[in-house]
Amino acid sequence: MRLATAAVLVAVSAAPAVPTPSRTPSAPVSGSRAPCAHVRNEFSFEVEAPMARVAPQFAPVAERAWGDPHWKPEFVYPVPESDVEGAVFTVPHAHGPSVWVNTRFDVPAGRMQYVAVVPGVLVTVIEVRVAPVTPGRTHVDVTYARTALEPEANAHVKELGEADRKSGPEWRRGVETALGLEPTR
Repeated sequence: MRLATAAVLVAVSAAPAVPTPSRTPSAPVSGSRAPCAHVRNEFSFEVEAPMARVAPQFAPVAERAWGDPHWKPEFVYPVPESDVEGAVFTVPHAHGPSVWVNTRFDVPAGRMQYVAVVPGVLVTVIEVRVAPVTPGRTHVDVTYARTALEPEANAHVKELGEADRKSGPEWRRGVETALGLEPTR
């Protein structure tokens, strides 16, 4: 599976940037297509643990312990898998696999960023900022920016944005549980 995914990624990255003939006739004239939705949502929470314990929880491998049950990243790079800047992995999505790139991974500074693409559907940028409040308490800010790649995906992007906005308590409970803390209600 990983080899097949890597081959697809290589084929896609090597393909010329020319529209495919099947899409060219229906492609709208620049500026005449319906706009694609873009949503940006943020949430924050705090965890009763030092930043050095909290920040690593926002890595793809570590998130398996607390994230959504569907969070099953398959690493394309590096292999064996490792939480590093530049990592590329895929994750199942309702509209096909999403391709993720870890574009920033600075755990000591508390800064992580991921770009995820569901081809033909949407692009998501997730930023996580972690900072100490006190030596034993950590503040977490999360920003989701989602953009539809086709107007037909607008409703889906807006639906995901609504869910993103409400995710703070779930993320906090998941991180607390992964750290062996009593989850905050």
